[in-house]
Amino acid sequence: MTNNKISLVELIQIFAQYRNNIIVNIKHLQEHYQRTGIKRVKGVRNENGELLQPWLRTENIDNAEYVGMGEFQFNRNTATINMLIKRKVKLAKFEDQTPTIEVAGLLVNDLNSFNNYTIVSDGKINVKSLQVKISSKKAFDLLKEKGVLDAEDFDFRFEYTIQLDNLPLVAANSHYSSIDGLFNELAEIKVLTSIISAHLKKESDVFVAGQLDEFKKHYLSKNIYINFPTTNEYTDIHEALANGTLEAKLSYKIDIGSQDILNLSKLPSANKFLSKMYRIYDKETGEIIIKPSFEMAFNNNLAVRHRLLSSRTKITKVDDFMKPIFDDFLGLEQNGIVGAILKKVGADSLAQLLQHKQADKQISKEEIIAVLMAANTKLEEYVANIYQDKISPLVFYIGCNGVLPEEMNVKPMTAEETAAKYPNLQFSKDEQEGTFFAVGDSIISIYAKTEYYSKKVAILNPS
Repeated sequence: MTNNKISLVELIQIFAQYRNNIIVNIKHLQEHYQRTGIKRVKGVRNENGELLQPWLRTENIDNAEYVGMGEFQFNRNTATINMLIKRKVKLAKFEDQTPTIEVAGLLVNDLNSFNNYTIVSDGKINVKSLQVKISSKKAFDLLKEKGVLDAEDFDFRFEYTIQLDNLPLVAANSHYSSIDGLFNELAEIKVLTSIISAHLKKESDVFVAGQLDEFKKHYLSKNIYINFPTTNEYTDIHEALANGTLEAKLSYKIDIGSQDILNLSKLPSANKFLSKMYRIYDKETGEIIIKPSFEMAFNNNLAVRHRLLSSRTKITKVDDFMKPIFDDFLGLEQNGIVGAILKKVGADSLAQLLQHKQADKQISKEEIIAVLMAANTKLEEYVANIYQDKISPLVFYIGCNGVLPEEMNVKPMTAEETAAKYPNLQFSKDEQEGTFFAVGDSIISIYAKTEYYSKKVAILNPS
């Protein structure tokens, strides 16, 4: 093998490029895999702590030794890389394995299950090697050139072992672009997607309510994904820690924020903010709805107004940030912020629909749902690209090296120092023990959080 070894991140980029030409020995992966989270089991527990199994189960359509190369996903605030592997499964009754062929007029004998395998966990290699077969000579030649294949000639029949634990996680000469302005952009989109998601919580642009009920009974989501209820395999966490079923570890979180809002987790859900700042009322009677939610937006007899806030209500910078977006979306103030966000991501149809709705034009519920779903997809894709190109690589570098890149030459601050300089920031208990960096108009946070994982080797169905 050559000494021209690439970084693990570069290798994963090659895997992603040639994922249709590489298959993975899934049995080898499962036999050597160490879970990085708490094992979940299917079912729910009754009041006595007894596990009640779902009445359906899944069965692999094939028992193949190989599966297609999975999709790689970088965690957004830890130095973690997951490989998502998709397999074909069918539903069957738990008691007698009778297959379930049809649900709500839809054939369900060819569903997908998804399993995440953590390749890198908090900056440490979790999967030491992958055993693969390669069908493309071009992919073989590239991997050989990069020094990760110990073979002379291409052979599509041969199983190659690619070592991951002898590679640097990131390239020594990595460079990272400016993150100025990114937090506000992400926060605006998060607020808007939260509003849209609250509208669509129980809605579908394909299926009617009766079909959605049938899907739920059969553990299927409205997008026809398998969605079994799960619970922890243990009933007492202290007992599980004492007997070694669980072990604890420190996970280092890296967050991006602004000088007013420390990170995206500080933004409340759309319905929670709606309840705090607004009132939904009946247009005819004026009666106030006690528990308002965006699911009520499809009721044409209801309207919304600002809530009269008491002197005890504390208004934060988070409230100041979210209110203009809500006001514009709800038609209480036309400041153009929602239209600008939607235009940027290519979701102009929703901006037009909101204008028509505010002008009291009749729009069917079905049309509103379809436009909201299309806009939500555009917004999520835009955010995913920002993370993929600008934030996740930086988070991964910091998590692996414990320091910021050289081009970000700033001094670390404690929570007390950061709070003194930026008094609007709010810190959780874990964040109060963290380290903070002011980079341009952004704040980078690094803090530790205790997490637990199931201590078991050979996991057949990792979560």
